[in-house]
Amino acid sequence: MTETYARPRFGEPREPKHRVNPGSRLAGALDFVTASHIRAVAFLIFCGLVLFLPGFFNIPPIDRDEARFAQATKQMVESGDLVDIRFQDEVRYKKPVGIYWLQSAAVETASALGLPRAQVRIWLYRVPSLIGAIGAVLLTYWTALAFVTRRGAILAGLMLCSSVLLGAEARLAKTDAMLLLTVVAAMGALARVYLSWQRGEDPEHPPWTWPAIFWTALAGGILLKGPLILMFVVLTVATLAILDRSATWLWRLRPVWGLMWMLVLVLPWFVAIFWRAGDAFFADSIGGDMLSKLAAQESHGAPPGAYLLLFWVTFWPGAPLAGLAAPAVWRARREPGAQFLLAWLLPSWIVFELVLTKLPHYVLPLYPAIAILTIGALERRVLSRSWLTMRGAAWWFVVPALTSIVAVIGAITLTRQPVFLAWPFVAAALIFGLFAWWLYDDNHAERSLLNAVVAAMFLAAAIYGVVVPALTPLFPSAEIARALRNVVCVGPKAAAAGFHEPSLVFMTGTQTLLTDGSGAADFLGQGSCRFALVEARSERGFAQRAEAIGLRYNVAARIDGYNISQGRAISIAIFRSEGTE
Repeated sequence: MTETYARPRFGEPREPKHRVNPGSRLAGALDFVTASHIRAVAFLIFCGLVLFLPGFFNIPPIDRDEARFAQATKQMVESGDLVDIRFQDEVRYKKPVGIYWLQSAAVETASALGLPRAQVRIWLYRVPSLIGAIGAVLLTYWTALAFVTRRGAILAGLMLCSSVLLGAEARLAKTDAMLLLTVVAAMGALARVYLSWQRGEDPEHPPWTWPAIFWTALAGGILLKGPLILMFVVLTVATLAILDRSATWLWRLRPVWGLMWMLVLVLPWFVAIFWRAGDAFFADSIGGDMLSKLAAQESHGAPPGAYLLLFWVTFWPGAPLAGLAAPAVWRARREPGAQFLLAWLLPSWIVFELVLTKLPHYVLPLYPAIAILTIGALERRVLSRSWLTMRGAAWWFVVPALTSIVAVIGAITLTRQPVFLAWPFVAAALIFGLFAWWLYDDNHAERSLLNAVVAAMFLAAAIYGVVVPALTPLFPSAEIARALRNVVCVGPKAAAAGFHEPSLVFMTGTQTLLTDGSGAADFLGQGSCRFALVEARSERGFAQRAEAIGLRYNVAARIDGYNISQGRAISIAIFRSEGTE
């Protein structure tokens, strides 16, 4: 077969002079978008929307982190206080203010445009995550251009875009998608400075663009999630300095001016929160949140190696190709480009494996480096040809098959409905996953990857667009809020006993009282248009207190569901004081 690409070294990209259509319609479409950067960017944005929008608008708030972030932002909008961060009356100082500002801007903009009930529409709080996810994909494309061809950069962006983990984070109103954007921006600028130094380029007037991007991205990352972004940068720079026995290239980042600019961006809010709360923020965020993760925080402990096992699912559909590329990447580890990407990846990965607290999204900022390394090996056609690793291509079919089976069985178990609408999307995902597996060989790995990405698109439509929104028992807060919206009285107030999930506060109102059964009875007796949301395990305490105080009440509704945070079935009775409708 005619050679389509020359084999560029990592860090020395060049475009192919003679493109050859590999004979696939998907590859032909890729030929079209590779013709210009504008087409490439538009194509990646389109793919991001196709992958991220299913379920974006109609999946209710997810407990607990998403609902906590959204409720804290909601209170910021309600109070107009853009400095303090609170969940009801409690301070929430685990993370800085960046994501709350972004979510507040989305909600305020929607309100100004006349969208009714904007403050309780969870999808508005997810908009920054959607923007962050698509922005991270585009920045992965930009970063990859320093290492591979334009075609390869598009494939690297697609690999990240279609990954299971980014698909989940793009739909959650949390910090991680936006943090990924800032990390990729910083590392892309750092890579260009480093590779320029490695190539011996010594311009008389070094550009300000890369330092400006780098220091601005660092400031954004710090405002989003504190000093975590500094860990990725410092470990990368330290590793490169040890391997090269030099770090003189760092002066090209204009560190003096850059540090001053970063401080200008981050200090105002840190000074404001210190003025407001003293050292409480720093004690809670650094001591109470970051350092506590060195232990198994919130029952999320796992042994070293957990992220490596999770990788094969969370980075699907890119994971099989990454496994095939690993031997070649390691052989190229002393080449400048591969050395930089491995310095970005390995030290931080080791740290995360050693830390006891483990959550899947912690390693997300390392996935762009894996994508670029994988595509670098693909372009050079040095993917592993061993029998064992090539068998791993079956994973392109296994993941959609297992996911589809679990999703359909879960839906039937929880809702007694077979969710027929999802079946055509599931079938298409299985077909394209099967194509990716059957058509794989190391000379046509690109074709298999593209088929796998299409499989990921159909799988996203099936799971996020159809199955998850249909699992109403998993979202009891949404059902409770719907029931309260249908009451006749004006301005209903609620107290909850036995079910205190953040989603309930977000959906029913900031003033919702979280109490026990006895407290719910007392609350109900204090006036009309009041409702007690009592979980079955708290009903006895409610009934005893109601009898003691002579409270007369009626049952407005009963909602059966499943508390995903606690992993148990629940039944919530909505009691109303007598005379309330």
